[in-house]
Amino acid sequence: MLDNNLCIYNSMSRVKEFFRPLHDGKVGMYVCGPTVYGDGHLGHARPAITFDVLFRYLTHLGYKVRYVRNVTDVGHLEHDADEGEDKIAKKARLEQLEPMEVVQYYLTRYHHAMERLNVLPPSIEPHASGHIIEQIEYIKKILDSGYAYVSEGSVYFDVPKFNKEHGYGKLSGRNIDELLSATRELDGQSEKRNPADFALWKKAAPEHIMHWPSPWSEGFPGWHLECSTMGEKYLGTQFDIHGGGMDLKFPHHECEIAQSVAHNGCPSVRYWMHNNMITINGKKMGKSLGNFITLDEFFTGSHPLLEQAYSPMTIRFFILQAHYRGTVDFSNEALKGAETALARLLEGWNRIKELKASDSSSIDVADLRRRCYEAMDDDLNTPIVIATLFDACRVINRVNDGAATATAADIEALNDLMKTFAGDILGIRAEDAEGADALKPYQEAVDLLLEIRRQAKQNKDWTTSDRIRDRLAAIGFSVKDTKDGGWEWSLK
Repeated sequence: MLDNNLCIYNSMSRVKEFFRPLHDGKVGMYVCGPTVYGDGHLGHARPAITFDVLFRYLTHLGYKVRYVRNVTDVGHLEHDADEGEDKIAKKARLEQLEPMEVVQYYLTRYHHAMERLNVLPPSIEPHASGHIIEQIEYIKKILDSGYAYVSEGSVYFDVPKFNKEHGYGKLSGRNIDELLSATRELDGQSEKRNPADFALWKKAAPEHIMHWPSPWSEGFPGWHLECSTMGEKYLGTQFDIHGGGMDLKFPHHECEIAQSVAHNGCPSVRYWMHNNMITINGKKMGKSLGNFITLDEFFTGSHPLLEQAYSPMTIRFFILQAHYRGTVDFSNEALKGAETALARLLEGWNRIKELKASDSSSIDVADLRRRCYEAMDDDLNTPIVIATLFDACRVINRVNDGAATATAADIEALNDLMKTFAGDILGIRAEDAEGADALKPYQEAVDLLLEIRRQAKQNKDWTTSDRIRDRLAAIGFSVKDTKDGGWEWSLK
């Protein structure tokens, strides 16, 4: 079954009815993870948080979830997997590093950002570069099935043949004619029988650093192949949920479906789930537009478009205020609103310990809990969950003000409600509520040191300048000088 989104469940019992008889309470989930050749930005946070909430919720319901999130570290381009420049190799060459040094640097930064956002680690985090043998074997089987061909040392998937026999484009709703008319001419496409065909294996050019031996050439696997291969290795030939950003639906996930059908005779994924994008002032985020803001810049407030620093929990709360399938538009006003709302929510949660128990009750905590579950079962409707938690805060305030009564059991149930849905499922950590304010003294101190360093450089006092830079690096701050004589800094 192909579905554009995760099934919309109407009740918790229906979730259990769907999964438990099939898998004895086990769920396999695969999510497209980071492509490690750039600093993490707000767009990277959204899928991480979306699927973290799904992981948390299914685990809360009692399922044993195997959550696989891959790391793309082979070095090909993310959205033009057949042609183009190897980004990891380029950076390795410019900075005189081994490619895996580049991978490790950015992966460490990504993990650090995920920890601060309270994103739980996946069950398995396989690297594409660690599964070359499996990818080669996967290609061999597709060749044997007749859906691929070798051309000048590269291997391509035969999209027209697959489309004729199985239909290509079911997930995204595209058809082969639209695809052909939209396909642009690129160097090297003469190797293909059809412009729509995509690479399973590419023969490496002499300057391509990352390459491996194969029966066809010294080269590297196509981008689409890694997810099909690693998903099957760790979750089996068929598994429950595959997730990623909306921008991956075509061509990446469409190609995955074609590969799995050619390899196994059936689609590997039962349910597809895609989160939508984040825009900035109505525009897609991009370095060319000057609106590319890294997560570290959000946490420190060091980007020109930011009026202040925003804590990781503010970022998380901001993302969860919208449904995962809707577009989220960033603005300072929206983030400040999320910061204020988060503070109100945590204040209400914290006030529970001040409540005085009564012999009788005039509140209905069970109804609040039921509404939270209904919202989560309705396609992970986190905005409704948050709205219900604010209703709980109003109940807490009424009890605190004497306008309502609650028994000791009610007070315990209120605390459990907030802990379960705000803490365990939405992943909000109370201790990070004032994270932005906590960063301000560090920001001011680092900026003061960097101003002293700038003056030292003007006075040609290179010893002092280098000492400040090196000491900041030693304690975890990355400093970059800008062309206008200023600087940028972030936490490593």
